Amino acid sequence: MPETPEQQARMRIDALLTAAGWLLQGMADFNRNAAEGVAVREFRLDSGPCDYLLFVGGKAAGVIEAKRAGVTLSGVAEQAVRYKLALPAHLARWNDFLYFDYEATGDETYFCDSRDPQPRSRRVFAFHQPHMLHEWLKEQDTLRTRLTHLPALDTHGLRDCQIGAIHGLEQSFAHDRPRALIQMATGAGKTFTACTFSWRLLKFARARRILFLVDRNNLGDQTLKEFQNYDAPGAGRKFTDTYIVQHLHGNHIDPDAKVVITTIQRLYAMLRGKELSEEDEERSAFETETNGEGEIPPITYNPAIPIETFDFIITDECHRSIYGRWRQVLEYFDAFLVGLTATPSKHTLAFFNSNLVSEYGYEQSIADGVNVGFEVFRIKTEVGEKGGKVEAGYATPIRDRRTRALRYKELDEDLAFAKEELDRSVTVPAQIRAVLQCYRDNLYTELFPGRTGEWVPKTLIFAKDDNHAEEIVTAVREVFDAGNDFAKKITYRTGDDPKALIKAFRVDPFPRIAVTVDMIATGTDIKPVECLIFMRDVKSAGYFEQMRGRGVRSIADSDLHQVTPDAQTKTRFVLVDAVGVTESQKTVSQPLERKRSIPFDKLIDQIAQGRRDDDAISSLAGRLAALDHRIEDEDRSRISAAGHGATLKWLAARLLEAISPDIVEAKLIERHGSAAAATKAQARAVADELKDAACAPLDDPKLRNLVKDIEQKSVILIAERTPDAVASAGYDVKHAEARVQSFKGFIEQHKDELLALQILYGQPYVKRRLTYASIRELAQRLTDSPWHLNTADVWQAYKRIEAALVRGAPSDKVLTDIISLVRFATGQIDVLEPYSARVEQKFNLWIGRQIKAGKHYSEEQMNWLKAIRDYLAANVEIAPADLQHDTPFSAWGGVIAARRLFGDGLNGMLDEMTEALAA
Repeated sequence: MPETPEQQARMRIDALLTAAGWLLQGMADFNRNAAEGVAVREFRLDSGPCDYLLFVGGKAAGVIEAKRAGVTLSGVAEQAVRYKLALPAHLARWNDFLYFDYEATGDETYFCDSRDPQPRSRRVFAFHQPHMLHEWLKEQDTLRTRLTHLPALDTHGLRDCQIGAIHGLEQSFAHDRPRALIQMATGAGKTFTACTFSWRLLKFARARRILFLVDRNNLGDQTLKEFQNYDAPGAGRKFTDTYIVQHLHGNHIDPDAKVVITTIQRLYAMLRGKELSEEDEERSAFETETNGEGEIPPITYNPAIPIETFDFIITDECHRSIYGRWRQVLEYFDAFLVGLTATPSKHTLAFFNSNLVSEYGYEQSIADGVNVGFEVFRIKTEVGEKGGKVEAGYATPIRDRRTRALRYKELDEDLAFAKEELDRSVTVPAQIRAVLQCYRDNLYTELFPGRTGEWVPKTLIFAKDDNHAEEIVTAVREVFDAGNDFAKKITYRTGDDPKALIKAFRVDPFPRIAVTVDMIATGTDIKPVECLIFMRDVKSAGYFEQMRGRGVRSIADSDLHQVTPDAQTKTRFVLVDAVGVTESQKTVSQPLERKRSIPFDKLIDQIAQGRRDDDAISSLAGRLAALDHRIEDEDRSRISAAGHGATLKWLAARLLEAISPDIVEAKLIERHGSAAAATKAQARAVADELKDAACAPLDDPKLRNLVKDIEQKSVILIAERTPDAVASAGYDVKHAEARVQSFKGFIEQHKDELLALQILYGQPYVKRRLTYASIRELAQRLTDSPWHLNTADVWQAYKRIEAALVRGAPSDKVLTDIISLVRFATGQIDVLEPYSARVEQKFNLWIGRQIKAGKHYSEEQMNWLKAIRDYLAANVEIAPADLQHDTPFSAWGGVIAARRLFGDGLNGMLDEMTEALAA
């Protein structure tokens, strides 16, 4: 007789309890001390028998209310509560009422700890292990209780945005919100913020362990260094001197580790008991997730990594993978989720329950001086915009992608190619050189005027793939007439140690130019970079923001000068767009359609990572079969050798068999007598087994990479006779125009409100002079939302639009240049130049009038007058008290010395100079 739904639920619950280490008993064999955790079925309490009574350390601690699959569990908790309170007086228990209650169907489980400040049932993947409940029972309070009593934050050394993020996050914890999202612009210190709140969670909330998920393995190294360098407030030691921080490279979690750093790919493999090569966690999920979501085999409970392993999970740069393919990895653990991101999409917000605890965008970070702005310099070439043609009748070089060996072939007819094929199936050396020559020729005139020309600013070039990167590096060295140290390729196929190359690019004068595909496209911190060159297009908005973020970091002048000796201050970076990346339509990060076609290399990688939906397997089978028709016998032999006898045809046939209903049915008959006799779970198990067996050969990275290399066209044609020339090059004027219009809008909106604007407009009811406080207020309000502007950015925008009317550049150390900006924007002056230049002109006129009137000044007096001039240029006002306290006057004797030099007319002279120079 088939089991009832209730019996099936009990069987699944029994299996989950056993897997978590609970000893199952009936009343007939009851022994509460038989194990650390004992689950007794149908234990009779005062209110009736409960489905399971849980004994921990020999004492009653909790109940399980079991329901059949499909029953919603939110209302069942009330029934469990009645059991928790109805304990026989003679029963050994931890307290007069039971602390823990579970509601479960075998497919879904809820858990509640009644000691929490606001006891609330939460969904858990499985049951906690008895040892964990035992530990909790010994504690005086719960984690959620401790989260409501965290001490005040020590804000020393923290930016305002970091303080706001930590306050918002800890308030979210105190309200027991399971997911929280922190938006913080690239370069604003997300990892440092995470170190700070991790320290507080470990020290004050006594968290057991924190998981820190990174996008790629090399970013894990960077995160580990951040923890190693973190000075714990008030502790007098580094973070890692107090707590063990482990960066996983294998499948073992150190039981003493308090922070574990890993990729989500490795964590998934660990939960499934699989090994993972480091190569498989080196590619960014932005790259592997761009064109297909698909399904991966579901996770089952792993007793070696119980659900209570982590109390908190931090996901750095939480892209689409966390709410798509890898979501189940995060939801396996009974932990708070904290997302860190620079550019949240609506889907990211939805995953985190719209609990955005802090917002700090890129524009605000520029206004605060945390990051720098950027300008777009667009380069268009004829071939890059329109494609080209390889002429027949000539020996055309063809390069093998795998070995990079050259051979020559004469084409029978002209071969036309579209711009999309550029540097994928066809390389045009002239196009690469044209872009690089244009960059070189504009480097010290348009892009970085004022440099000596001896040092190319640190430049990062984004290539389409490894072969494209190789061609670019060679061309860079030729165009700049430089040696190997000048330009380096930094990809996963780099012969040198890529970590050492990244470090050299960051802190050493050489290399000056680095070429990458995706290894340092996201997350990697290289502050001295002043120029990004996009020679590949990017469709993902989130990925583009991450790549652009490689240039936004601000850097101390001394550190920049150490790497680039002729650079003074990094006030902005230049984005050189050679492919229209700033013009192409971007897709918003979101879970992607499962049936959309995806590139071969990404599809086969996803199969290796565990994708098992029928559409993906069928698609890969068809592509492998088609590939077998296109390749030569030599490549077939290589594949067979790498696959231990497996051929593409054999692989394709196995994949198709694995999803064939007839094959699945035959396997069910063989194992269970008939397909009808098998349960859904048994049928699913057979189907999964067939798919895993068919896909198993592709787990081998050697075979997988070989097939990818061969499929990706084993050769690339080099169109060396195809000419190319720059069609146009220049700054993106629309960007500058938008910034100027925004500035004018700010002035118009606030002209009657801000004192400085009232004075600069010369409105009749305002009789006061400009003050430093009014200028500071003006500059601060300009940086506020929604404007997010600063003097340097607006100045640069005017230079792009009206270069003939702009002279010099504003100083980043004074505020008064904003006066010149306002006057220029409102038509009061015809030329935009630093405020100090205007003050100097007026000073010369004032001195001329004084001399004409018969006044003569000694050398010492002139030194004082010039110092007063410079003080007014920086502060717009001066008073006798300033002479006493500020430099250089205080060093010269202060106001007493001034009165000795200028007599009783000192106060009047200061007023006169302020009126003449600063008005």
